[in-house]
Amino acid sequence: MGFSYSALEQFILPGCDRLRFIVSYLKERNVQAAVMPVDGKNHIYVVFPRSSYNTALRIKTVIAHYDHAPESPGANDNSFAVIAMLDWACRLAKCRTAHNVRMIFTDGEEMSGGSSGLNQGAYSLAQTFLRLGIDGDDIFVFDCMGRGTVPVLGKVILPAEISSSFRKQFTGLYERTFSLLQSACGGCAMTLPVSYSDNAGFIASGIPAVCVTMLPLEEAAAYASAVQQNAALSQYVMNKKCPAGIPETVFKNALPYTWRLFHTPYDNAQSITPHSAAVFERILQRISEMKTMEHTK
Repeated sequence: MGFSYSALEQFILPGCDRLRFIVSYLKERNVQAAVMPVDGKNHIYVVFPRSSYNTALRIKTVIAHYDHAPESPGANDNSFAVIAMLDWACRLAKCRTAHNVRMIFTDGEEMSGGSSGLNQGAYSLAQTFLRLGIDGDDIFVFDCMGRGTVPVLGKVILPAEISSSFRKQFTGLYERTFSLLQSACGGCAMTLPVSYSDNAGFIASGIPAVCVTMLPLEEAAAYASAVQQNAALSQYVMNKKCPAGIPETVFKNALPYTWRLFHTPYDNAQSITPHSAAVFERILQRISEMKTMEHTK
């Protein structure tokens, strides 16, 4: 099943009711979804049959935000990932063996406000996870997967005072994720400073989560070089901090072109690159095939 560009074009139309689109898209393909209202945000949970889960194995929660900045169509941020995951959900629903995937489309990511994650919808969602006793999932956040073929695992700097158990869980998840990305793209995955997405809300709640994005090779290489040459660039990207006396344009000009399209009219269907879908599909397939024993937290 190829990526549905027609669905993407419908999804990014002005005035599209994105929540209704997602629920209807799944229902038309015999996949059920439940809307989860939490603190004024409407998250969407894909309902797979009980046979999809093996209690001996860890759940893999896969997340993509479906909201977008009002000044932009948001084709890459984050509509491409949503459409790709909708089609993946339809494939998973037909799977006869346990895949242990929990899939959620989140609302309110664009309100993140930086690395704290306290304002974004995922924070209240993570708090709900805690109230339900869900704190051992492998949580993968996919944001902006529609340009390029190089998967980028976002770096996270954990506070020194963080608990050793959290650090161990996060490190294990991070290493598993990077290994998975490498296997899906022929060894070209990278780890780089990336702006926080829904992973911030989970980390702020004490739940490990990683964020994955995609970049064209030449952009990823140039950005990696810029990070090496200017240590302050990492702080600007991850914490939105611009050192005193340095114009913000210095940092903005060092960002990948893909990121400079975000929240503009140019994050449109024409900006999506044709080979991204195949790489993302392989990543998702690897996740469905992952089998991590539940007790290895």
